[in-house]
Amino acid sequence: MQRTLLMGIATAALMTAPSFAQDKSVTIASWGGSYQEAQSKALFQPASAATGIEVREETYGGMSDVRLQVQTGAVTLDIVASGSGSASRAGAEGLLEELDYDVIDVSTFYPTLKMKYCVGGDVFSTVYAWNTDTYADSTPQSWADFWDVEKFPGKRAYRGKVAGALEPALMADGVPPEEVYQVLDSEEGIERALNKIRELKPHIDVFWSSGAQHAQLMKDGEVDMTTGWNGRFDNARKDGAKVAYSFNQALLDYDCFAIPKGAPNKDTAMAFLAEISKPEYQANLPKYITYGPTNKAAYDLGTIDETVARALPSHPDNAALQLPVDIEWYAKWETTAAEMYQEMLTE
Repeated sequence: MQRTLLMGIATAALMTAPSFAQDKSVTIASWGGSYQEAQSKALFQPASAATGIEVREETYGGMSDVRLQVQTGAVTLDIVASGSGSASRAGAEGLLEELDYDVIDVSTFYPTLKMKYCVGGDVFSTVYAWNTDTYADSTPQSWADFWDVEKFPGKRAYRGKVAGALEPALMADGVPPEEVYQVLDSEEGIERALNKIRELKPHIDVFWSSGAQHAQLMKDGEVDMTTGWNGRFDNARKDGAKVAYSFNQALLDYDCFAIPKGAPNKDTAMAFLAEISKPEYQANLPKYITYGPTNKAAYDLGTIDETVARALPSHPDNAALQLPVDIEWYAKWETTAAEMYQEMLTE
């Protein structure tokens, strides 16, 4: 009798204990380096502590890894970090779960920083950066300057993938920012951008493939000028790199979080995305890397240092200088443009 009573009490206690995170976990894949370290410290670890959801972190190679897992029916990832364009195309391919915005509150997000299959995690800029010793007297202030090897002689690095590679070339070729995607809306326009990159190609020592790589190129002084992501350069500068950059004509873009189709812990993943989308987590991110929050309410908390806030890509003063990346263009053209870009690289 007593044993039965005790068992009943124990059972009741288990039933009334918080069960949201009991035995729940998610596997999150991102791109490593200082970027994933920042995500981990600002988002993943605090949200795990708040919810009790165990987080397992991995690095991955992008949506090609997701495609392989989905196609083979062996999905092990619950959440993946993605570029906005890649996520848009992957969603259209059927590789991602549709997100539930009844669960994930995006009511205070910037309206363009979310989509059906991916919710914004940070705002960043693709910029041109330069060695401050090499160009101590005069610094580049446009993509035309980046291409001007007579006025700004030195070794260049450029992205080895098409994302963020064509738009600068057209601006360097004199296309106004507001007309860039109109020009790119044809194979002829894409070829025009590629021809401009061909002009610079003899001066490009490295076609970089990751943020960690382009930051290291500047830290080591292997190149004098490169394209890349603003937060990576800021971290490199903290580590002693002699690097500066400009937001003028930069590409304003965002990274986002998606759930692969058939993720083993889909519901837990959705709940975890809801947690890290809250403004208090978003406001943490600039402490570790200078990418801006996608949740506008993060700026209202007063926890982002004003000097830091004014250096973020999503600060209104900086955003006004930039070309917002057109996700619809990437959904329509990225596959074709990527093939053409790779052909140009192997010429």
